[in-house]
Amino acid sequence: MAKIINQKIAFRAGWLAVIGNVLLFFLKLWVGVISGSVALMADAWHTLSDSASSIILMVFYRAAAKPPDTDHPFGHGRFRLVASVIIGAILIMIGLNFGVEAVQRLISGETTEFGLFAIVVTAFSMIVKEAMARYSLHAAKKLDSLALKADAWHHRSDAISSLVILVGIFLQSFAWWIDGVLGLLVAALIMWTAWKIIIEAIDVILGKNADGELIHKVRDISNDVAGFDVLSHHFHLHSYGDHNELSFHIVLHPEMPLRDVNQLMSEIRNRVRTELDVEPTIQVDANQ
Repeated sequence: MAKIINQKIAFRAGWLAVIGNVLLFFLKLWVGVISGSVALMADAWHTLSDSASSIILMVFYRAAAKPPDTDHPFGHGRFRLVASVIIGAILIMIGLNFGVEAVQRLISGETTEFGLFAIVVTAFSMIVKEAMARYSLHAAKKLDSLALKADAWHHRSDAISSLVILVGIFLQSFAWWIDGVLGLLVAALIMWTAWKIIIEAIDVILGKNADGELIHKVRDISNDVAGFDVLSHHFHLHSYGDHNELSFHIVLHPEMPLRDVNQLMSEIRNRVRTELDVEPTIQVDANQ
């Protein structure tokens, strides 16, 4: 049930983004054409490109929801991590594009001129895109989803680009180079954020170790069940999206009856599974 709810939340965020981006694309393109603003028409196509990341998100979330099968006994949850890497790569390309455009403007001394209607549409687009980003970030936090977080930053990159255009409009009379400098700063911010998202996803794919908080909780549960310190050690965590496998060792007296060992391990497994939402595998080492 939780997986179905998570998928619905992700799809809702994805479809809202696609619909919103398409509507903003036509509005920006229309204003760009009637005002003759090349910058606004380019920004319109950038907005439409945001729909690509949202579609990628939905496609991979659907793939991640597939149940375990013979070839993939732990499910397909890592598809969401793959989506994070792809969207992060798209963000890096967008950042590079902003950077190149900013440098070209600084070299050419080009300034941007907009009419009042174009300014209003740009401000409206910035507000809508930031609202989309906040909604996706809220969903990402709720689902602990790197893919949704990456998609949210894709929306925010568009909002920031609109903000840069507006700032450049109001400050270019004082400093013609302000638009180019702000563009470089925005490009750096987008690429840095994308890089962090990609690295975080790759860490999990490669097999990131269990964090200290999880290890501490497992040790507390194990010691509480046993009634003494079982010296839990050698923790390994394997994450598969909604499914996590945790293996660790405990130390017991070699003369403990096998029935007691099995009962102890069963109780530890049940509590770890129920309280921490991970599937534990326990190996017993003999106390020397």
